[in-house]
Amino acid sequence: MTAIIIDDEPLARMMVKEYLQSFPEITVVQECSDGFEGLKAIQQHQPDLIFLDVQMPKITGFEMLELIDQPPLVIFTTAFEEYAVKAFDAHAADYLLKPFSKERFDKAIQKVQQQKAGSAQTVLQSVLQSASSSNRIVVKENGKIKIIPLVQVQYLEAADDYIKIHAADGVFLKKKTMQFFEDNLSAQEFIRIHRSYIINVQMITRVDLMEKETYSVLLTNGIRLPVSKSGYAKLKEVLGI
Repeated sequence: MTAIIIDDEPLARMMVKEYLQSFPEITVVQECSDGFEGLKAIQQHQPDLIFLDVQMPKITGFEMLELIDQPPLVIFTTAFEEYAVKAFDAHAADYLLKPFSKERFDKAIQKVQQQKAGSAQTVLQSVLQSASSSNRIVVKENGKIKIIPLVQVQYLEAADDYIKIHAADGVFLKKKTMQFFEDNLSAQEFIRIHRSYIINVQMITRVDLMEKETYSVLLTNGIRLPVSKSGYAKLKEVLGI
């Protein structure tokens, strides 16, 4: 197996390499100190396994994984217990809480060696669903990484297998579903007004009755979007109308 270590702490990377000496069948092909570097390394080497910290400069480990179409097997290494620990309790992919012992590390490697890539994809998807960033969206644009603060997001629009993120400085594509964003964005800040649209509440200037029981919203940027019956009920609840 080939492996990449992605962690902003040099001592943490050194510990993983030291523990891996007991597993000569695993070769470390690169060490990375942040998510940007890690993403490039994964694309270049296509490793079987990555050791991934969660909290890192620039982008988090979870955000980095969102940018990979087919993530390799992952062992998370982090000092923060609150990140999706329960999601891993019932699955083969592992989650090491720093500082971890050699014995605990060995168990993680044994799990990964027995795990099939298919199940790894399922685990990662569940983790990304539960640990999505709460204040920004990370996308890839022309090979570059773009970080969009949620305060700059005007509205989201369904577009086949992608979501169009309409922001202050342009429109960006993200390979997710409307349900994903509806589940992970704050219901008080972002409302799904229609099967194809989720809007930033702060962008609303007016809610208009178009025809009988048919409504639309006017945004501060002049865009008008349709509102479904269920979407109007959500609007009334959040806006108090």
